[in-house]
Amino acid sequence: MIELKDIRKSFGSLSVLNGVSAVIERGEVVSIVGPSGAGKTTLLQIAGTLDRPDGGSVVYDGVDVAGLSERRLAEFRNRRIGFVFQFHQLLPEFTALENVMIPALIGGRDKGEAARRAAELLEFLNLTGRAGHKPSELSGGEKQRVAVARALINKPDVVFADEPSGSLDTQNKEELHRLFFDLRREMGQTFVIVTHDESLAGMCDRVLKMRDGRILP
Repeated sequence: MIELKDIRKSFGSLSVLNGVSAVIERGEVVSIVGPSGAGKTTLLQIAGTLDRPDGGSVVYDGVDVAGLSERRLAEFRNRRIGFVFQFHQLLPEFTALENVMIPALIGGRDKGEAARRAAELLEFLNLTGRAGHKPSELSGGEKQRVAVARALINKPDVVFADEPSGSLDTQNKEELHRLFFDLRREMGQTFVIVTHDESLAGMCDRVLKMRDGRILP
């Protein structure tokens, strides 16, 4: 589904990615692991179209996204990609339901339709009773589940997660990890997860190990 071909990226004189190639198949749960500074997050951002490589290509189902204009790339990202970050990145002035709805509204979905879809996702994630609460009224685990619902609202092909359980306690961390696999089973979702958590990496279908801007054999 996703093919990364010889991805290279530098920031000034610092070479961060040095010819990374990988394939992510539909329905896989893949983790990316490695020491700090290995290039994991940079690779995730490029694979998720949040950044462009200096060299190489990112291909989704035969489409090289490097050839898309910024507007078309933003539309592609909104429609086909979801993101979950370590610190959830929820907007504090909106309720859980409204936060989940935002990507659908950006994508031009009808407000009523977006609200129904958001409510369905919150119910699936056992958050129906928290739909009207703002982030400040939610626990850490609840915030991260809202972030997962937001990532899923547009039924993306793939969800990229960057240290999604890094700020959670042990119980919430384990619940979030199980959730990824429940979603894969129920919705056929593909996940690419950057993590330092060995237990999560061990649960994944495949582990990509990085060091010095390369994927190890």
